[in-house]
Amino acid sequence: MIEYIKAEACVGCGVCVRNCPLDVIRMKKTESGRIAEIRYREDCMSCFNCEFACPEEGAIYVSPKRSDWVQLPW
Repeated sequence: MIEYIKAEACVGCGVCVRNCPLDVIRMKKTESGRIAEIRYREDCMSCFNCEFACPEEGAIYVSPKRSDWVQLPW
């Protein structure tokens, strides 16, 4: 699951947004331009596309462990 995007390291290129298959990341307008932000963290499938595609090393971190499965009552 995606853990964080460092705002100070984000250059606002949007590569992470274009590479996310589940639309977890969106661009946010700020006074100084645009930065990426996590919008739908729970939808992340830990594919690492955003982390691998980001031109700024260490700006995005995706944890290799997805959240635990929930046992349904039926």
